[in-house]
Amino acid sequence: MSAELGVESTIDDGVTIGYGDGKTPVIGDRARIRAGTIIYADVTIGDDFITGHNVLVREQTTIGDEVLLGTDTVVDGTTSIGSRVSIQTNVYIPTNTHIGDDVFVGPGVVMTNDPYPVRTEAELVGPTIENHASIGANSTLLPGVTIGEGAFVAAGAVVVDDVPPRTLAVGAPAVHRELPAQLQGGNAIRR
Repeated sequence: MSAELGVESTIDDGVTIGYGDGKTPVIGDRARIRAGTIIYADVTIGDDFITGHNVLVREQTTIGDEVLLGTDTVVDGTTSIGSRVSIQTNVYIPTNTHIGDDVFVGPGVVMTNDPYPVRTEAELVGPTIENHASIGANSTLLPGVTIGEGAFVAAGAVVVDDVPPRTLAVGAPAVHRELPAQLQGGNAIRR
C-alpha cells in the first residue's frame, strides 16, 4: 500500500491503495476502507471517507469530506465528488462526471458518458449532479445531463434531458414536474 493516509483510519486486509502509475493517493483522517476496495494512484480523498466492500476508485478522481461509497460501486477516473455525499450500493459513475455537495445517489443508479457507444467517436461527458440533488434507486442518467440544485430524480427514471433546479423528474423517459412540498429543501445526509 502506497498512500498518504490520515490519522485514525481503518483499512481492511485485501485493500489496494495506489494501484497503477502516478502520484501517491492522499486519503484524509478517519477513513474506513473495506475489503476488496481498489483506489488508484492520482486520487485525493478528504476526511471521514467510508467504503463498502469491493469499491473501485479510478485515477484523477477527487472526493471531498464525509463521503460514503457503497458496496460494489465503481467511480471511473477524472471524476469529482463533493462533500457530504452518500452513494449507495452498486452505483456506476463514469469518467468526466461531476457530483456536488450534499448529494444522495440511490442503489443501482447507472450514469453514462458515451452518447454513441462503439458506433462513432464522441467526447465522453458524464452527468453533472448539483448540490442537494437526490437520485432515486435504479435511475439512469444519460451523457452530459445536468441534475439541477435540489432536484429529485424518482426511482427508475431515465433522465435524457437536463433537470431544472428544485424539480421532480419521473418516468422513462423522465418528464419534469413540480417538486412536491415534502421533497423541497436541501438534503440532510446522515451517516
